[in-house]
Amino acid sequence: MQAKEIVKLTEELSEDILRENGLEFVDCEFVKEGPNLYLRLYIDKDGGVSIDECEIVSRALDAKLSDDITDKPYILEVSSPGIDRVLKREHEYVKYSGREVEVKLFKAIDGTKQFNGILKGLYGDKIIIDTDGKELSFEKKEVASTRLAVKF
Repeated sequence: MQAKEIVKLTEELSEDILRENGLEFVDCEFVKEGPNLYLRLYIDKDGGVSIDECEIVSRALDAKLSDDITDKPYILEVSSPGIDRVLKREHEYVKYSGREVEVKLFKAIDGTKQFNGILKGLYGDKIIIDTDGKELSFEKKEVASTRLAVKF
C-alpha cells in the first residue's frame, strides 16, 4: 500500500474507536524519519487527551490494522497534536479564530517567511491574520504551516 492509502485506512479504522471514546480525529501521517517508518495518529478532545486515552486508542487501532498494510516494519504512535498544533482542516481555522498563530511561508515576502498575528480565519483559499491592526492575507498554497503560537 502507498502512504496515502495507509493514512486513509488508518483514519477509517480509527473512526469508531475515537467516537466510542469521545475523541476527535485531528490528523494522520505515515512518514520515514531516519531509518524508521512512523504511522502517527493525532487525536484530541475539549480539555486535551490523556496518555491513558492515547494508549486505549493505540491498542484498539493496532488490533484492527492488518499486518499487510506495508511490507516494512513501522512504529504506531497515537498522540495529542500539542499546544502548538498545526492547523490543517477548515474547521480548525474556525475553532481557533481569535487565537495567536504563526504562519510560515514556502517563499519569503519582502524577506520574511514567518508572520505572527491573530487568526481571523480561512476564507476560501486565503488565511487571514491581524498583525497590530494590519490585516495580512496569504494564499493557502503559499503557506508551509499555520500553527498556534505558544506564549509563556
